[in-house]
Amino acid sequence: MDLDRVGIELIRDFERLVESNTKSIVLLPHTNPDGDAMGSVLGLWRVLTNAGFVVKIVSPTKYPEFYHWMDGHDEVINFSHHPKQSARAISESDLIICLDFNQIARLGDMKPLIEGYQGKIILVDHHPYPGDFADLVISDVSFSSTAELIFTILQSTRFAQFIDRNAATSFFTGIMTDTGSFDFSVSNPNTFETVAQLTRMGIDQQDIHSKVYDNYSPDRMRLMGFCLSNRMTVYPEYHAACMYISLEDQKAFNFKTGDNEGFVNMPLSIKGIVFSALFTEKSKYIKTSFRSKGEFAVNEVSEKYFNGGGHRNAAGGELYASLSETLAKFENLLPEFADRIKQSVNKQP
Repeated sequence: MDLDRVGIELIRDFERLVESNTKSIVLLPHTNPDGDAMGSVLGLWRVLTNAGFVVKIVSPTKYPEFYHWMDGHDEVINFSHHPKQSARAISESDLIICLDFNQIARLGDMKPLIEGYQGKIILVDHHPYPGDFADLVISDVSFSSTAELIFTILQSTRFAQFIDRNAATSFFTGIMTDTGSFDFSVSNPNTFETVAQLTRMGIDQQDIHSKVYDNYSPDRMRLMGFCLSNRMTVYPEYHAACMYISLEDQKAFNFKTGDNEGFVNMPLSIKGIVFSALFTEKSKYIKTSFRSKGEFAVNEVSEKYFNGGGHRNAAGGELYASLSETLAKFENLLPEFADRIKQSVNKQP
């Protein structure tokens, strides 16, 4: 285990804080949690439960059904559906561990609960620029995913003995989904060494992949085809493309949380496209997702124009504007990044 990547003192502080709790521990993912968030949370839940701790999971919102098969799903408290139960779980705990987000705003309507929290808070995340709201921050962008990071931490503590096959399955799910099935964010060989360790713990990689990616509804597949045919615009002169999903589209195709997962990656399969965007209309704002190839940093685009952030090749945000205004804004900003996009194209193999 490469302790230098995390830092032995940070790991020991993590272990001490967990050991010092006397009530219960609450695990938090971000709003609209993805595979990495839920894989990290559910994996850690299983490990700490195996170790004898009282552990509760509170999710700010619901998450896609194709993650509901993971061990511990039935234990998740959905704040948007059960705010009083969620608030009680938090108030009765003396430690919160935040996973896969580093800004308190990513908790959405749960934010006030954490701002007024009197216990200790641990933050474990792999995104850049962590906020200042936790007592202990373990943040490292060199990790492919938060799932890989928390697994690395646990392996260096006494909790390693409590990592069973169910926990390993959840951690692998987080790594697999946040790397696009190992298509990106895997420049560090330690990621594959982690996967090797998880494999030795008995995970079934083929079964996990099937449960996540072969578990879509017919409506989701029809929506994907519709978007590719009717909602995608390609800007070949800028090596960019975008898609959008309106509220009307969502109603027409019985949209459920997670049905648009992976859509933003599809235009990158077009020859010459290195910058892709997906805009999903919500009732009060537009959810933005960005992906890129090579050295073009979409997190800079997201931070500057769309109230977001993320990684160099994967980022997202929110824009409080109409769908038409958002699409126009995206199109108008492309000339600003034209030279940098072109440089990324020229460096593609």
